[in-house]
Amino acid sequence: MPDTYVFIIVGMGLVTYIPRWLPLFILTKYTLPQWFKEWLALIPASVLSALLLPELVIGGDPRHLDIMRPEMWVAFPTFAFALVTKSLGGTVVVGMVLFWLSGKLF
Repeated sequence: MPDTYVFIIVGMGLVTYIPRWLPLFILTKYTLPQWFKEWLALIPASVLSALLLPELVIGGDPRHLDIMRPEMWVAFPTFAFALVTKSLGGTVVVGMVLFWLSGKLF
């Protein structure tokens, strides 16, 4: 039975590692066009937006549009702080403090 766990862990590691390694290995042999590099640079922001926006504007049971959620109002000053300072740690702290304050006020 312990051998099964080892095979499962190794298999999960390979399934996680290979899809990340393979494109990196293949693409290092080529020079990517500038337009493609610029397009790739937009992916993290678009993925983050797709993950965050529903959590900021949709709430309740059943789920409905709710623009008065504290998360949405905390996101604006946190985003502004991130744009001005470009500090990941500071942005996290500001967001946490503002969210805590919004819980105390509302």
